[in-house]
Amino acid sequence: MGNRLSFALMQRVCLLLFFLFPFLVLGKSPNVIVILADDLGYGDLGCYNSDSKIPTPHCDRLAAEGMVFTDAHTPSSVCTPTRYGLLTGRYCWRTMLKKGVLGGYDPPLLEENRLNLASFLKGRGYTTACVGKWHL
Repeated sequence: MGNRLSFALMQRVCLLLFFLFPFLVLGKSPNVIVILADDLGYGDLGCYNSDSKIPTPHCDRLAAEGMVFTDAHTPSSVCTPTRYGLLTGRYCWRTMLKKGVLGGYDPPLLEENRLNLASFLKGRGYTTACVGKWHL
């Protein structure tokens, strides 16, 4: 019984080291790219739909060589609440924005001291950037 337990433990340790070894040797954190697109259908990209009418070779390569998430949900069908939820992990109705899109002269939704995805990653040594519209 003791030998089986030792063998099972050794298997788990070896498996864990096998998966962690690339990060231990390189000493580097993996790159993180988050793409959030408005009005993109689930079948528009080739990586999700081999019959897609739109050629998306670069997105397909990112998906093939990286991690793909296929089960995401948003509390709203418009951009501002969706972005807020993605960046903070909070529901949009916990802010002044109860519906719709943030107006051009409205105060920002992201409080300066609010932990968000970018500040979390920066705290772990990542360089972050946002490209595209903001509306937050």
